Amino acid sequence: MREELDQFKKNEVWMLVKPPTNKVVIGVKWVFKNKLDEQGKVVRNKTRLVAKGYSQQEGIDFTETYAPVARLEAIRILLAFATYNNIKLFQMDVKSAFLSGFIKEEVYVEQPPRFESVDFPQHIYKLNKALYGLKQAPRAWYECLSSFLLENGFQRGNVDTTLFLKDYSNEFIMVQIYVDDIISGATNEILCKDFSSLMQKEFKMSMMGELKFFLGLQIKQTEDKTFIHQSKYVRELLKRFKLDEAKPVSTPMHPTTSLGLDKESNPVIITEYRQMIGSLLYLTASRSDIMFSVCLCTRFQADPREVHLSAIKRIFSDADYAGDKVERKSTRGGCHFMWGNLISWMSKKQRTIALSTAEAEYISTAQCCSQLLWIRNQLAHYEILENNIPIFCDNNAAISLSKNPILHSRAKHIEIKHHFIRDHVQKGTIDLQFVSTDEQLTNIFTKTP
Repeated sequence: MREELDQFKKNEVWMLVKPPTNKVVIGVKWVFKNKLDEQGKVVRNKTRLVAKGYSQQEGIDFTETYAPVARLEAIRILLAFATYNNIKLFQMDVKSAFLSGFIKEEVYVEQPPRFESVDFPQHIYKLNKALYGLKQAPRAWYECLSSFLLENGFQRGNVDTTLFLKDYSNEFIMVQIYVDDIISGATNEILCKDFSSLMQKEFKMSMMGELKFFLGLQIKQTEDKTFIHQSKYVRELLKRFKLDEAKPVSTPMHPTTSLGLDKESNPVIITEYRQMIGSLLYLTASRSDIMFSVCLCTRFQADPREVHLSAIKRIFSDADYAGDKVERKSTRGGCHFMWGNLISWMSKKQRTIALSTAEAEYISTAQCCSQLLWIRNQLAHYEILENNIPIFCDNNAAISLSKNPILHSRAKHIEIKHHFIRDHVQKGTIDLQFVSTDEQLTNIFTKTP
């Protein structure tokens, strides 16, 4: 606790003042946490003084709160790019990162419990910099870090503003940030060492070394491959929901399973069901094989029954036309590869009811194209420019719709927003190709095994 307050003093986070009139004073509290490694072992104890940001009032205590956060797809693209180019990735953690960001608003907080001033016990602190728990803290830290990187010659990505790159003639270094967690990699490891020294001069670092554990993902880098898994997280989930002794099964959902509302089945505890759903959704960050089963079970969170709970417990141990037994809406699925590496996948119920398999596949293909264009723009930061990117679809009618500028009567009801795929087919950005249903990889995101 004293070490935390020493950081406040060093960073000039606040100043003790008399309580002003007509000003809201935000409370603070101590938070204690054990820092774990990828094996679940305690590596250090953390103490954090946190502001009770829920009492802040918009327009008075804060204005803008949004701060960019890297998408998991962006992290996987970075890993795939580094693996393909034989680049080793390193990570670092900025200690008390939020204490480095200046805030524009006039914010007052109480004195920390057990560390009140003896001479001025009634005084309060006026903040100069952000405090953990404040709504504007992430934004203030991002502005501080990004300004520092830009001043030191880095270029910020236009699409992903959490990605920074810097060229050195024939060499380059890339930096990906996720709040106070930072990944760096370079064509020459000396550049990474220089970057670490640069960061240490400006910020106090609490963790540095080879990338092994990031956002709950366990990462193993070898000379020619990179492995991603969440075995530690899985063990914690099984123990949390008392399923660590459950009998293992070979598939996340039985092939004959057809979930519906099932009002005849007994209801279950809704909070526990939703906790299971939320936990499994994060597990899909590395387990694409359970994506469809988890997303199917999420549709029954409003009124879960025993049959749905059984399906969820089993999960622990392409667009199908009208696959939803409740609303008759189709399920769209897609997966994206880069140099043979699976970097993105999805399984989601479509918003509208398709009147034909062609429409369901056409809408799914258009939405897959949208994600592909984002990936294409992301790769532009790595100076990778691609055209004629193949998209594989197992429906010839959907392919014909994308290549034919004439709006058929059977397609006139399809929303205009889905027809943008035609423009990209004509421009040559993408190349829509046919693949047999037996070879369609996206089937695992739209159908039970």
